[in-house]
Amino acid sequence: MQPVHASDVDLNLLVALRALLHERHVTRAAARVGLSQPAMSHALARLRELTGDPILVRTPRGMQPTPRAEAMAGPLEQALSEIHRLLAAPGAFDPGTSTRRFHIGASDYVELAILPGVLTRVWAEAPGVDVRVVNLPMTPTEDLAEGRLDLGIGLLPQFGSPPPSGIRAQKVIEDRFVCVVREGHPTVKKRLELDSFCELPHALVAPRGQGGGIVDTALAKLGRQRRVALQVAHFLVAPHIVRETDLVLTLATRMADVLAPMLGLRRLPPPVELGGFSMWMAWHERQQADPAHAWLRAVVAQTTREGRRGRKPT
Repeated sequence: MQPVHASDVDLNLLVALRALLHERHVTRAAARVGLSQPAMSHALARLRELTGDPILVRTPRGMQPTPRAEAMAGPLEQALSEIHRLLAAPGAFDPGTSTRRFHIGASDYVELAILPGVLTRVWAEAPGVDVRVVNLPMTPTEDLAEGRLDLGIGLLPQFGSPPPSGIRAQKVIEDRFVCVVREGHPTVKKRLELDSFCELPHALVAPRGQGGGIVDTALAKLGRQRRVALQVAHFLVAPHIVRETDLVLTLATRMADVLAPMLGLRRLPPPVELGGFSMWMAWHERQQADPAHAWLRAVVAQTTREGRRGRKPT
């Protein structure tokens, strides 16, 4: 008898075998699975050839399974049940009982502007869910594709513009820029004039370590420039330094909303038009139909749409 390989087996034969073992009658087995009697007879012949066993034999009490067939009955039921579970649509996601762990890539700006509200809603609905946040890689699409990240939240160009095949993206927030200085700044009063703005020392946040920024680009269009006296890599560091110095910092409004009252910083409109920017969440399409992942995306979208910051869990 030649060895049997899975690629050689028609799974329909397993369904026919189960019916034959249940009914022990070719015609009734055929009716059980919606086949004609000749088709079931042909299936039985193929099973006999495949296994090298008669499967069913005639006796005075009718067709009876062979010892080999009886031994196959239990594993056959288990195998077909596993196949059914494998191919069935995923069940509904129950946040209340889930212990899923999600991995999110984000900058410290996103962590401050988005995560508090997102996590408040996550833990209100799914107290057993854990979240791991890491710095969003410079090229996060590979991490999304290989499952190291469930979601990435950042500027759209970070995911590719447009995103490559297999990456889906959705806009989650829009923001603008505002300037902040410390309370009691010796030069800046009620407003920032363009001339004084260019003369004052500035702090620049450059996460990738590259100089220049949207302010420098806008000033260059006017034939002006500023002095960047300090460059740091993290959004959360610069406001603390501004509190202790006479530096001017231009940062996103959502960050200023949180940090300015906390650190005693004054908010002022920039004296040059800077426009705004959008943040996007991105994921790989293989996660698209996963109910748990769809729930997480909905939480992020709804929270950011409502503009909620939330509060820390107790």
